[in-house]
Amino acid sequence: MGKHFFHQLWQWSLTILRLTLSDGGGFRPRKRLGYLLGFGLALGLPLTLAAPLVAQPSPEPSLSNQVTYTYGAGNGPATWTGSSSVSLGLGLVDPFGQLLGCGGSPLPNYLGFTVALYEPLPGDPLQTELGALVSLTPTELPNNPNNSVPGGLAPNTTNANPYSLSTQGTYNFLFDAARGQVDVGRTYLLVVTPPAGTSYLQRRLKLQIVGNNSGVVTYRATSLDGQPITAAGATQIDQQTVQVNDAAQVGLQLSALTLVTTLCNSRQMQLAKSGDRAVAQPGDTVIYRIVVRNQTDIALQNVAFTDTLPLGFRLVVGSARAAIADQPYPVQVSQSNSTVEFQVDTAVSLPVGEALSLVYAAQLTPDAVRGTGRNSALVTARRSDTGALLRDGPASHRLRIDPGLLSDCGTLIGRVFEDLNFDGEQQTGEPGLPNAVIFLDDGNRITTDERGIFSLANVLPGYRSGTLDPLSVPGYELTPNRVFMERNSASRLVHLAPGGMVRMNFGVRPQAQLGGGQND
Repeated sequence: MGKHFFHQLWQWSLTILRLTLSDGGGFRPRKRLGYLLGFGLALGLPLTLAAPLVAQPSPEPSLSNQVTYTYGAGNGPATWTGSSSVSLGLGLVDPFGQLLGCGGSPLPNYLGFTVALYEPLPGDPLQTELGALVSLTPTELPNNPNNSVPGGLAPNTTNANPYSLSTQGTYNFLFDAARGQVDVGRTYLLVVTPPAGTSYLQRRLKLQIVGNNSGVVTYRATSLDGQPITAAGATQIDQQTVQVNDAAQVGLQLSALTLVTTLCNSRQMQLAKSGDRAVAQPGDTVIYRIVVRNQTDIALQNVAFTDTLPLGFRLVVGSARAAIADQPYPVQVSQSNSTVEFQVDTAVSLPVGEALSLVYAAQLTPDAVRGTGRNSALVTARRSDTGALLRDGPASHRLRIDPGLLSDCGTLIGRVFEDLNFDGEQQTGEPGLPNAVIFLDDGNRITTDERGIFSLANVLPGYRSGTLDPLSVPGYELTPNRVFMERNSASRLVHLAPGGMVRMNFGVRPQAQLGGGQND
């Protein structure tokens, strides 16, 4: 009876192992060089045997299915303990995934799609440029136990790289732990290439091995194209970075954007921005219009606009209006410095092919003449089926600012005169010199009038310098200034405030007074 029970126990063990490794009800042996989740069972049963059973030790495999038993013989004090196990030579870890449409459903046709794993380009600090294809260990399915080729997994049974997608859009690659391919710190680039001549765009993700604890490989998938990715059962669809805790149990799903018809095209929303005028002056009010059109296959919700006002533009409170096909909807406005957020009522749904218009007013202040006049806007919305976050923009409008009565420019005035008392200022009895020439730092040339006076309007503000041309005042030279040593130079440096006025004087004396000046 004891032998029959032990034989039955062995059959239970094999049955449990088949259930553990079965996929969809079918048993497939796998010689994987990574790790699968093991299954352990401990039993304590009283058995009556005619002869004692000696426990047989087994070597510690990479994966084992083990039964532990304890029994006693009759009412005697002796007990026996042993175990029975089945070990498998396992060794491959596979991150697997599926290419999906925007709504999370399979694509209608996967013909021509390929998925490939690349090494990062050597020397690239960001590890985002493609290098060589990853050399993967070849596999086979069905597995031949008489050769050294590991057993593969469907759909990529030979572990090909690149791999052409199957009709279900699934893919898998087996990493060889013996070759260090699942070591912490390894980085790979996953590239999904669509068929040539279609509207599909290539997708790129960076896979980083961030953990390898007792065969459970943890890797992080980061989108390099800005489009959302998801891991099955782990994250939301609009996350760009996900962490998969077990590469052999959780699938990485890619949302294939830029698809046509019932899928996502290259531009799921179309954003445009315009203004009611091309030129404005400080004090004017400008009306801006932002229009977003739904080009997906599903209604959009939670539409929000982010607008950046130019310098000197002020939002007119209460001016924001939103509408779809002349149907108005409430808008919630919040502002932080020059950034304005327009949140359309969350209950509003933007139908397929329809456009939502946002209109608001902004008033120009005198500071607007110092800005660029460029106004840019962004838009975000979520798909009503999956909640995927969509973005578009920026869309901008450039308004030319006419200063009108207000201007940043200033006025420069001055004199060239005969300085008799060497103080640099003209007093009564100190005549001006006509036709004297002054050169400014920006290249402008100024000539004095018959009284030695000059002026120049519309001069840009800031530090400006001017130099007297000695050839324009023959027989004269600059007078030494006994009051301000800074003016003992052929140049004058002045600071012109925006919209202000500043003076630049040049005192000269006849060259015949050189000797007399030394005796003064």
